This record gives sequence, structure tokens and C-alpha cells, in this order.
Amino acid sequence: MARRITKEIKIGNKKIGNGNQIAIQSMLNIPAYDVEKNIEQAIELEKAGCDILRVAVPTLEDVRLIEAIKSKINIPLVADIHFDYRIALECIKSGVDKIRINPGNIGSKDKIQAVVNACNEKNIPIRIGVNSGSLEKDLLEKYKSPTAEALVQSALRHVKILEDENFYNIVISIKSSDVKTAVESYRLISSKCDYPLHLGITESGTYKMGMIKSSIGIGGLLLDGIGDTIRVSLTDNPVEEIKAGIDILSALGLRLDRPSLISCPTCGRTKIDLIKMASEVEERLSDVKIPIKVAVMGCVVNGPGEAKEADIGIAGGDNCAMIFKNGEVLRKVSSENAVDELFKEIERITKIETTS
Repeated sequence: MARRITKEIKIGNKKIGNGNQIAIQSMLNIPAYDVEKNIEQAIELEKAGCDILRVAVPTLEDVRLIEAIKSKINIPLVADIHFDYRIALECIKSGVDKIRINPGNIGSKDKIQAVVNACNEKNIPIRIGVNSGSLEKDLLEKYKSPTAEALVQSALRHVKILEDENFYNIVISIKSSDVKTAVESYRLISSKCDYPLHLGITESGTYKMGMIKSSIGIGGLLLDGIGDTIRVSLTDNPVEEIKAGIDILSALGLRLDRPSLISCPTCGRTKIDLIKMASEVEERLSDVKIPIKVAVMGCVVNGPGEAKEADIGIAGGDNCAMIFKNGEVLRKVSSENAVDELFKEIERITKIETTS
């Protein structure tokens, strides 16, 4: 799919925009006072595949998190700051890779200039994060509710503050808990500027509903070619946000370092425990790091035929299963050993891929 071309922004050792790989983000959710637990979670998120990590820095004392976390991870760290420009300055001194702050909320022009000058000196970008829950009063009065037009006007207002200071190292996010509003907002702002966009549906809910809303909103925008970095916001362990982000990008063909699983919904022809089998295959595939397509099908009717595009797969039989590859049956195996036999073939494929 054709992607919207934006400015390229460097965040630590990552680049976003201008066609670079879409980066997956998450945010630490450990209380700021617990430095060691924040470090542990940061390491866990990096191992899960997080590309860019954000941490809330609510007070000057909490700035100590920046250096402590950065010394233990290899991915960029973003400081999330509200209102107090002094916290931003101290985070910059501590080596943070990006600042998330709205310039219109930090006070006088000299305070804005201080943050801009510090960011310019170290080539640190600023993410402007507009949220439907924190829209300016005059815009709420004008539009009566946090509409897409209101959110975009707010974002561009903050952008202008930075541009007036000759600062253009900017990333923008416009988040709403309403999927339709969020999508309309991102589409609108993508037509008005060429800054990289951070996609997300804010306050999307617990795992189930959050996944549905985020898949619709983020996925729909990515299909439009809009978006340079994403966060799947879930009321859950942040590791689940990373897994979800990887899955969304993989499903759209925008991340080619993970396998994809095809499995049928089962019917009266199914004579094996396909639900259990598919779940086991999915779990074991989490350790595979190449883009193979794996199928788990309930019967020979939906097996090699319907899933012939799969690189490898299982088709269930009567207390047995067929292992097939590229639509051709390789052999019959017992249903008890079917998953193990499948992964023997997957191991052969991965060895070929990694040595070629």
C-alpha cells in the first residue's frame, strides 16, 4: 500500500516518517517512585518488540527515571510531561530521546523558548499530543464537542507555537476514545501538514474492546497510508500492547518479521479438537521470527485446498491429521502428534530461511 510521505524524524536510534518502518510504542505503567520496577518493565517491553518507550515524569524528582531506564535499554525513551517546563529541561539534560509536551500548556513565551532551545541543541523531537478530553475551552465553545475539526485546530495551534520558534522537529498525535472521531481527525490533519503522525485510540478499554477499537481505527488509517508510529492503548499489561501492535502491522503486511496464522472457524465436519490445536500453534509460533504463513484447518475440505497459499499447515481428519505444504499433502499423522509434526516442518523451513 502507498504510504503518506512525511518529514523524517529521528528519535534516538530510530527514524520515523518518510517511509521508515512503522514503530510500535508503549508506555510504562509502574508508579514513578519505583525505579527498579520501571526498569524491569522497560526491559520486558524491549524484549517483547517495543520500538519506542514512553514514561510519565510527573515531578522533578521523577526525572531520575530517565537516566536509570536509559542505561538498561537500547530503544529510545520518551518523557511524558504536562505543564511544568522545568521537568522537560531536566529530562533533556538526562538524555531523553523525545519529549511529549503541548507547548500551549507550559506557560509564557520564555518557557517555550527554553524547551525549544534545549531540544534544538540536542536534536530532540517534541510530540504534540492532543486529546479529546483536554481540548481548549474556546474550541469546545466553538465546536460544541471535541469534533475532528476541533482536535485538528488544537493540534495545529500547538504546532504554530513551535514553528514560530523555528522548531520543526515535531510528531503529532490526535487521540480520541471515539474511533470515528479519531479516524476523521487523522485523515484531516494528514491533509494539512507533513509531520509524522503517532496513531492511537485513547482510553480504548480492556483487552477485548481495546483490541477491536484499535484494530479498526489504527488498521483503517494504515490502510489509507496514514501513520508512522502506533500505540495500542489497553487497560492491560503493556506487553499486550506490543503484541497487538505487531499483530496489526503483520496482518496488513507492514511488518514482515513474524508468522501469520490461518485457522478455520470449525463446523460439523470437524473431528479433532481444532480450537485447542490452533491455540497451541499460535502460542508456539510466538518464538518464530520469519514471515511464514501457517494454516490450522478442521478437515480436508478446508485444508490443502482453501489454505493452499499457506507455507505449511494441518488439516484435521477422523482422529488424525494431514500435514500439507503449499497445498500438497506431505503425510498423515495422529491427532495427538499433529502439532509436534507441524513444527518439525516449520523448523525445516526456518532453518532454510535463516541460512539462505
